[in-house]
Amino acid sequence: MFVIFGATGNVGRAAVTELRRAGQAVRAVVRDVARARAGELAERGAELAAADLHDEASIARALDGAEGALLLVALDATAADPAADAQRIIEAMAAAVERTKPPALVLLSDYGAEQPEGTGVTTIFHALERRFDDVPGRLTFLRSAEHMENWKRYATFVRATGRLPTMHHPVSKRFPTVAARDVGVEAARLLTSPSCPRIVHLEGPQRYSSLDVAAAFAARLGAPVTAEALPRPAWSSALEAGGLGAGYARLVCELQEAHNAGRIDVAAGGTMSRGVTSLSDALAAIAVSAS
Repeated sequence: MFVIFGATGNVGRAAVTELRRAGQAVRAVVRDVARARAGELAERGAELAAADLHDEASIARALDGAEGALLLVALDATAADPAADAQRIIEAMAAAVERTKPPALVLLSDYGAEQPEGTGVTTIFHALERRFDDVPGRLTFLRSAEHMENWKRYATFVRATGRLPTMHHPVSKRFPTVAARDVGVEAARLLTSPSCPRIVHLEGPQRYSSLDVAAAFAARLGAPVTAEALPRPAWSSALEAGGLGAGYARLVCELQEAHNAGRIDVAAGGTMSRGVTSLSDALAAIAVSAS
């Protein structure tokens, strides 16, 4: 039995689908089994289980009998202190794993997680990796590049204005990115492999710039789209206007500054893997949904 946390999200759902396609027994862990997306997982043959990621006991129940598990830290973008909230989740997960001792684990991490400070959101994943360093068993930190689906938040604005505001400076700078579905597929592969490296970096088939993102939107919308570097003083207010809390917006800004300084990349000591989904394919559904 493979246990997948965050199973209704893009990464978790893809992992469940891939494992079921391979004929594996899967327990899909969600917050609410009554949600429509949870029902879709049950239709694919997954066993459903509910868990509170802040609660060690409920995580341990979900892990009971697991041959392997995919663990994700669900970040609360509206929390007053997102890092402290994430740390509580990390501690609960680690304690539950130490109790249940699943033979194989994949933990979703982030490019740049080797750095202890100055990377905003990514410092949460540094804390995750350090907490699990001494946890026994076969364990892989799957360091994912920025998800292509993050551009969804801009789709309505792009369609209305023909402009793509971006915090990636300059707009011609290429950066690592990957489709969330490919992250789930890679997690499933790692869970079912007889042996795995400690750290795996995952990004898409090639690197893209904000100019490439604008071109992909333009191709889907059938209208010109211009990438525009969003001035640094406007970052926080733009993120908060998009629904992020002030604390999370600050962490995102710090991470983006590290990106622009060239500090977020493949680190020494890990292996490299690539997804198959192109930026154009990942943005296709986003552009259509904004119509």
